Amino acid sequence: MRTLVVVALAVTLTTAAALPASDTHLEGELPSGAAYLMDVPADWNGTVLLYSHGYRAAGWPNPPQNAPDSATRDKLLDQGYALIGSSYATTGWAVTDAVPDQLATLDVFTEKFSEADRTLAWGTSYGGLVTTTLAERHADRFDGSLSMCGLVQGGVANWNSTLDPVFALNTLLGSDVRLTGFADQAEAQGAAQTLTADVTAAQESPEGRARIALAAALHNIPGDAVPGLIQFPAFSWRQEAESRAGGNPSWNTGVDYTAMLHRSPLYKEVTELYKEAGVALRADLKALNRAPRITADASAVRWMSDTSVFKGRLSDPQLNIHTTGDTLIPVQSESAYRRAATAAGAGQLLAQAYVDAPGHCTFTPGEMVGALRTLENRLDTGRWDVAPGSLNSLAQQEDPTTDARYAAYRPTPYPRPYDLAHPGDARP
Repeated sequence: MRTLVVVALAVTLTTAAALPASDTHLEGELPSGAAYLMDVPADWNGTVLLYSHGYRAAGWPNPPQNAPDSATRDKLLDQGYALIGSSYATTGWAVTDAVPDQLATLDVFTEKFSEADRTLAWGTSYGGLVTTTLAERHADRFDGSLSMCGLVQGGVANWNSTLDPVFALNTLLGSDVRLTGFADQAEAQGAAQTLTADVTAAQESPEGRARIALAAALHNIPGDAVPGLIQFPAFSWRQEAESRAGGNPSWNTGVDYTAMLHRSPLYKEVTELYKEAGVALRADLKALNRAPRITADASAVRWMSDTSVFKGRLSDPQLNIHTTGDTLIPVQSESAYRRAATAAGAGQLLAQAYVDAPGHCTFTPGEMVGALRTLENRLDTGRWDVAPGSLNSLAQQEDPTTDARYAAYRPTPYPRPYDLAHPGDARP
């Protein structure tokens, strides 16, 4: 592990005598109040990696971050990369802070060191949304980008798809809780607690488990992931996003839940559970399709579209990687971004690869560094090589002690895509 000279602007300046003076660790504060973090090795190779971190809810710790984890950071520093990143000035659905803060961090780097030969944006989870926003809207600042387990379906699609499973649970379990338009966090958390209690009770019966599976399938997640969805994204995190948007950006008017279930990769599992429980699936789907619908606030949809929805107009290569068993940002989000990029005429600039693994962002350091190598190869040669064998070979070179898990995979369509390359999406 390399150790670094620490330079904390406007705070302290300390030097460890045994360390090379040109290995630099820089911390400071942007005018917005966001903190930034920079690590620049003595043998900098001329490439700077601007890392965008994942979602942090209101009240969570918010330190600056310039790599996904310490092992990946150390590998990249040993190979000569400069690593930079900020905390974002606020937590929550903070894209309007994250994007300018990340650009300002890049400005500070250029001022304090020099302009890089190559600048790459990369990020994980919500940071994948930030990364893709940077790539689409500020292409002149970057040579390429890497989104890992990213929320690349965009904000409107995300909140619509988060609404569907809790709407189904609320209807089929008779919970009668508010799903949008919360007055404050207390109301959102109270609704989450009520629905969680009803789900816990429903899990005790075959018919209850079948209905939970149906609701989960509308979001392309397994039934056992539903409590986590309710606990954070569907209520608490939604309320924070609504407070920024000035209202509810989600709707399910006009949605055919029967058709949506038939498109889900979990359809067969749902039908089997209903059969075992002796419950009529058709009756429950009819109840869903007849239930009173939720309408969006037009101004909130506009805000979310303006800040957090993609056009698919890449100007430089972007590589996306995703685990196949992601239950927080389902892998079908990649289908949504492929749809946008293809419609915008940027399909050849986008490559996507899949790691056969459960969980959200559960990549090994080798898999992530191998993905960066693949992006750089595309920049050097003008050609993508995202064959699983090629990616696994690069990953194994970077981390010989851990098996690489890239595999051939094609996700099913996203349940309710929404992007700015398809004008028809704008009609709720």
